[in-house]
Amino acid sequence: MDRLIKVLCLITCMTIPATAFAGNKGDKKSSGVNWEPVMNAIIQVESGGRSKAKNGNQCGAMQITPILVKECNNILKERKSKKRFTLSDRFDVKKSKEMFLLIQSYHNPKNDIEKAIRSWNGGQQYSVKRTQRYFEKVMSYL
Repeated sequence: MDRLIKVLCLITCMTIPATAFAGNKGDKKSSGVNWEPVMNAIIQVESGGRSKAKNGNQCGAMQITPILVKECNNILKERKSKKRFTLSDRFDVKKSKEMFLLIQSYHNPKNDIEKAIRSWNGGQQYSVKRTQRYFEKVMSYL
């Protein structure tokens, strides 16, 4: 019952509308959403907290692919930001979290926690069935 209450509170917090902040002048606090627990849970599932983890072309604590780095840079370019991420930024936990936040602000403006978790694993066109186990693992850390 306690776990259910925690999950419901977290989901409630995550559904508060947020302004886009990554690539703009703003931060996690100004968005009205605290993604930190979700990011930390994803880090535990993806790499066990190891910032230097590698698995094929996925690297870092959040196991970021080169395609995701490119997508982040495209979003930043569209937002007229001069900031850009590099492939080596995947090994920096802080920058990895910035990329996660940027992706969420662009592809998940309603701050849907389930969408955030599933899309991190299965991409924007994720399959609920194929991401179910991953979703359950991440939720177990929340």
